[in-house]
Amino acid sequence: MNRYYHAIRQPVRRPHGDTYLLLTLLSFALSVSLTRLFLALTGYPQLGGGVLHISHVLWGGLLLFIAALLPLLLANRWVYRVTAILAGVGIGLFIDEVGKFVTASYDYFFAPAAPIIYAFFLICVLIYIQISKPRQRHPRSELYATLELLEEVLDHDLDAKEQVDIKRRLAFVIANAENQDMNKLARSLFDYFDSNQLALTPAHPGWLERIADHLRRFETKHLDQGRLKSLLIWGMVLLGVGSILLPLFSTAFYLVNLVSGQLGEANWYIAIQLLLLAAGIMLLVAALRFRRGDELRGLNSSYILLLVYLTIVNLFLFYYYQFAIIIAAIYQFTLLLGVLHYQRRYNLSAEDEDQLLPGQEVPDKLI
Repeated sequence: MNRYYHAIRQPVRRPHGDTYLLLTLLSFALSVSLTRLFLALTGYPQLGGGVLHISHVLWGGLLLFIAALLPLLLANRWVYRVTAILAGVGIGLFIDEVGKFVTASYDYFFAPAAPIIYAFFLICVLIYIQISKPRQRHPRSELYATLELLEEVLDHDLDAKEQVDIKRRLAFVIANAENQDMNKLARSLFDYFDSNQLALTPAHPGWLERIADHLRRFETKHLDQGRLKSLLIWGMVLLGVGSILLPLFSTAFYLVNLVSGQLGEANWYIAIQLLLLAAGIMLLVAALRFRRGDELRGLNSSYILLLVYLTIVNLFLFYYYQFAIIIAAIYQFTLLLGVLHYQRRYNLSAEDEDQLLPGQEVPDKLI
C-alpha cells in the first residue's frame, strides 16, 4: 500500500550552528576593532587617487559575496566555518562605514555610528545566546544531523567519538520516529554504524575543539567552585566600583557642554551617568549577596544588571566615548558568560529558586 506524506517545511537547526555564529561574531568584532585601530594609527589613509576612493566597505561586500557563494557551491562541512569567518569580517568592514551612509555629509566620524554598530552586534549576540541554549531533541532534527555527519564516512575521517554520537542520535530517532519510513532508515543506518567492520580513524580534533579542551582541563585543574566564585565576585566588584567612579569624574564634561550651550546633550549625559551609578551600586549589592551564600538571587541579579549594561548603558557610552568603550563591553560580556557558566555548571537556575519554600535554605548540591 502506497503511503503519501505531506512535505514538511519546518526549519531544522544545523548541528554546531551556534559555533558558526560565534565565529561570525568574533570575526565581526575583530574586524571593526582592528580596522578602527589601523586607521587611527596610520592617519586614515585612502586607497586611490583623484576622483577614486576605494573604501573598505567594498572589500566587505566582496567577502560577503564570497561567503554567500561558498555554501551554495560546496557541500563540505568545513565550508561553514570558512563562510562564518568571511561573513563576520565582511559585515565588520561594511558596517564600520555606516556613518557615511546615514549622513548627507558622508561623515565617517558621525557620533551615532558607534552605537549603531554596537547595537547591530548586540542583536547578533542576543541571537547567539538564544541559539546556544539547550533545546528539545526532535527525531527529524537528529536524523538531519546524522545525515550531515555521514560526510565523515565519505572522507574517511570517522573516529570512535563521532561513531558513538551518531549511534546515540539514531537510537533516539528509532525510539521516537514520526513514521515507519523514518524508523526503517534510522535502523538501517544504526546497523551500519554498529558494525565492527566500520573503518575508524584516530581522533584529531580541530583547532576550536583543542582550544575548548584546553580550557576545560585548565578549569578542572585550577578553577574549582570556590575560585570561580571568587573571580566572579571580584569581577562584579571591579565593574561596580568603576561604574561608581566614572560618574563622579564626569562633572567637567557636563560643565563643558553647559558652557558651549549643548545643555540638552549634557542632560542626556547626566541621565546615563546616574543610571551607571545606580547599576554600579546594585551590582555591588548583588556581589555581596553572592559572597554571603545567597547564590541564586545574587547571580540572577548580576545577570540582569549585566544585560542592562550591555543593552542600555553601553549604547549611550558608545555615543559619548565612541570605540574607547570596546574593552569595557568585552569585559562585561565575559563576566556575563562567567555568570551563565557558573549557573549551568553548578545547577543554579530560577527554577531551583522557585522550588524553595519561604525560609528554606539552598540544597547542599547547589552550594
